[in-house]
Amino acid sequence: MKIAIIDYGAGNLFSVRQAFSRLGREVILTSDESEIRSASHVIFPGVGHALSAMDQLRKTGLDQIIPGLTQPVLGICLGMQLMCGWNEEGSLEGLGIFQARIQAIPFQSSDYPVPHMGWNDVQINGESKAFYFVHSYVAEICRDTWGITSYPAPFSAALKKDNFYGVQFHPEKSGEAGTQLLTQFLNK
Repeated sequence: MKIAIIDYGAGNLFSVRQAFSRLGREVILTSDESEIRSASHVIFPGVGHALSAMDQLRKTGLDQIIPGLTQPVLGICLGMQLMCGWNEEGSLEGLGIFQARIQAIPFQSSDYPVPHMGWNDVQINGESKAFYFVHSYVAEICRDTWGITSYPAPFSAALKKDNFYGVQFHPEKSGEAGTQLLTQFLNK
């Protein structure tokens, strides 16, 4: 098994790498097309601003490579958002893998500060598990929605289409539930 973590200069690479280390799995950090294409599993992480991240993907050609991958691909946080269609953060078109649009979390009250930081229950396949979130933008609920949470309104916490998976939360920071999700992904 060869796990490639896409390195395009957008945050959380160390914590994602550590999560796979805890699972006893070796990973490579790369932006090299041949390394990515030859991997059995690809992780597309990200923390940061969507516009600058998409600019970096375009500069490296990764915006053309990622949508054509055929092995299991997991987008985490900003990675998932970039896999979607239109994104309000920077008014940009994403990779279009998922049909969801990305919108800012509307400020509701002091009970729901933005950014949303902390634990939230996510409903996936009829089960509720708590995962750790850090974000200011959300994916709308759409036909690719795989998991739902609310803050305070419902949104897509997880998306799935063919070999592509995306999660708004951080499985690498979500304890046992995150470890279980990463393990299930590696079994795809």
